[in-house]
Amino acid sequence: MAGKRAIPRLSLPEVIANDLRERILSGDLAEGETIRQENLAEEYEVSRMPIREALKRLDAEGLVNLTTNRGATVTKHSLAEMGEIFDLRTLLEVDLFRRAIPLMTESDFARSTKILDQMEESYDADDVSRWGALNYNYHSALYSAAGRGLTNELLQRINLQTDRYVRMNLSVMKQREPAKEEHRKLLTLAQQGRTEEACALLADHIKRTKEQLLQMVAAKREAEDP
Repeated sequence: MAGKRAIPRLSLPEVIANDLRERILSGDLAEGETIRQENLAEEYEVSRMPIREALKRLDAEGLVNLTTNRGATVTKHSLAEMGEIFDLRTLLEVDLFRRAIPLMTESDFARSTKILDQMEESYDADDVSRWGALNYNYHSALYSAAGRGLTNELLQRINLQTDRYVRMNLSVMKQREPAKEEHRKLLTLAQQGRTEEACALLADHIKRTKEQLLQMVAAKREAEDP
């Protein structure tokens, strides 16, 4: 007789935090927007306690700013902070990719290829939300062979800060083909063992995304606050 198996069960604060996180990343809750706990409690039909616990989780992730007396607001990064976040991504991701490539196996390549195919489908379907999650999964697959758990934890937190801006950019980006081509080429170079070329392309890929996003967010904020 098989032994009992534990099934992960999400607490109410976790369920609410997951939903709020997606609402922030999708732009449903905009940067700088005030989050009123009493409104959320009514919306989710719960007491304020699980709402506050959910907001504490998002505060720890850097997605909201929670203060004792002023409530919570969706985090709004300055352009300088956004630039810094992408610079950190470059440092961490290039280091992970450089370490991973010599250790990647056929299994790693197959997993990366599968995710990449799904990403391209989401591009064509204009499914920005799905693309955002797959983009993170794809890059994680490229770096997983490095076996750097602590670095990956840092990168996950950093990527969470940029995901909503990347989704914003993708939703208005006219030319998506260059991004698709770069993602495919990253995998090809890794398969060929061309480590330095792959790392140089990755650095350029993140830099180009950074520059596009900063221009887009600056223009958006200027239009909103003339």
